[in-house]
Amino acid sequence: MEQMVVVAAVVRRDGRVLVARRPPGAHQGLRWEFPGGRVEPGEHPEAAVVREIREELGWDVQVQRFYDLEPHTYPDRQVFLLFYECALVGLAMPVPPAGAEVRWVRPAELTALDLAPADRRVAARLAAAG
Repeated sequence: MEQMVVVAAVVRRDGRVLVARRPPGAHQGLRWEFPGGRVEPGEHPEAAVVREIREELGWDVQVQRFYDLEPHTYPDRQVFLLFYECALVGLAMPVPPAGAEVRWVRPAELTALDLAPADRRVAARLAAAG
């Protein structure tokens, strides 16, 4: 079974949390998630989350702190998902690139989304904290 380390950004702004929809055809395609991706060999997880957000959304983030770890086993792979609280760099609200589907949702709305299973516990924790 494939094992991988994955990072995700918990980005909050104006009382809302950023989520992104996985592309069709991807693992867990069309489900919502906290944006991020795979850590490359030799890459520090904090650098990976900054790189992934830049690659996926074209946005710059600054890692503020480690938030949570969620190990999750899917039928075909095991992921170790590291969540980091991140802040958007700049004052303007960035626009997602063409083809990227993102939402800013209230924490209480997170658990109503069709989330990737590995993201659900952290979503519930954020929702409970408000």
